[in-house]
Order: sequence, then C-alpha cells, then structure tokens
Amino acid sequence: MPLFVVPAAGMTLNDALREKITEAIRAGASPRHIPDDILEVPGIPHTRTGKKLEVPVKRLLQGAPVEQVVNPAAVDAPDLIGHYAHLGAERRSRRAGEA
Repeated sequence: MPLFVVPAAGMTLNDALREKITEAIRAGASPRHIPDDILEVPGIPHTRTGKKLEVPVKRLLQGAPVEQVVNPAAVDAPDLIGHYAHLGAERRSRRAGEA
C-alpha cells in the first residue's frame, strides 16, 4: 500500500523528500513499515465529520467503482474521489503492462 503525501504549499515530492520520509519511518518505527510507494496527492479525502476515507481509498485503488465505494456527497472534497479512482486505474494499467 502506498503512503500518500500532501506537500506544503510551494513544495513538491522529490527523491530527497522521499528518502527523508523513508528514513524517518525507519527510525521512528521499523523497516517493515516503509511503504512500497510514496505518492504526492492533492489532498486526503475525509467524511463531513472529519474521518479519513482509508477503506474507500483502498477499494478505489483496487478497482472498485466509485458508486459502490463512497457517496461523493458525504465527502469534504468530492473531486479527490475521482483523483484516487484515476490513480488506481493508472497503477493497475501499469501492473498489467509489466506482466
């Protein structure tokens, strides 16, 4: 599972920042907690009550249709749902091309 990072304004996720994140995880937790990928995203979707949509995002990455995963009206930033669905499709397409 990837780690999603929302950089501060004016920053971008580059290899140096990825390495810094990896080292912080390795030092603060353990090497087994280091994610497979560290991806820059425009935001993390939350419910209207502020809970992160972890399971729906995971299901979108696995290829589940948006309408089966989450009601966009219940999300604080509905445009992010499309971003994660698109990201999941890209990752699956890339994996299919490698096989």
